[in-house]
Amino acid sequence: MAFSPRLKFGSILLLLSILFYSVHYFIFRDLYHIEVYLLGDLAFLPIDIIIVILIIDKLLSEREKTSKLEKLNMVIGAFYSEVGTRLLKMLSEASPTIEEIRLHLAVTEKWSNSNFKSAVERLASSKKSIDISSVDLTMLKDVLVSKRDFMLRLLENPILLEHESFTDVLRAVFHLTEELDCRPNTTKLPKADLAHLQKDMERAYETLTRQWIENMMHLKKNYPYLFSLSMRTNPFLKDSTPVIK
Repeated sequence: MAFSPRLKFGSILLLLSILFYSVHYFIFRDLYHIEVYLLGDLAFLPIDIIIVILIIDKLLSEREKTSKLEKLNMVIGAFYSEVGTRLLKMLSEASPTIEEIRLHLAVTEKWSNSNFKSAVERLASSKKSIDISSVDLTMLKDVLVSKRDFMLRLLENPILLEHESFTDVLRAVFHLTEELDCRPNTTKLPKADLAHLQKDMERAYETLTRQWIENMMHLKKNYPYLFSLSMRTNPFLKDSTPVIK
């Protein structure tokens, strides 16, 4: 019967304990002393368990959670740098409500957490519509297909299981990519098909926008230099530029 590594390790520790107590007895011949300290150690054992499980383990879990969240935010930042910001720019320019959205997403250095939360609440109640006639489907298809391998690698990242909303973003964007890639010619599509693609775009647009705000809030709090670039390349602003004037 095979023993697990933990069971083997525990058995070794138990044997070592017996060995040391035996050495102590053969040297000092004081069984009473051994019994007193053994009983004292056993009495303190529940307190040891409380300290290890309830305090130390919780601290380690919190540290691990923070580390995972930090890695996840790095993945999200890479996504927007690689494809998300450009895609948001293309979709927002085709939105009939872009002027209203710009009023809520003109992020500045003075924004606080309350500003970001207010933007999320306002956008949640507004319709993320897309005028598909204003979208260059061929260009959109080329952009998304060229980034498909990158998005597939992100989907394979197990850390994304910790962030359901960003997983929704990737699903929506990847689905839009597949829909466009399945159409050899995107210039002469029937109205029903265009209506279907428009819904896919609106789904991607909504999830991308919501996650973009959350990512900007994270950068503002933790990485001012990254926030500065993201603010200057705001995909919702008409004349956004990375050049500092």
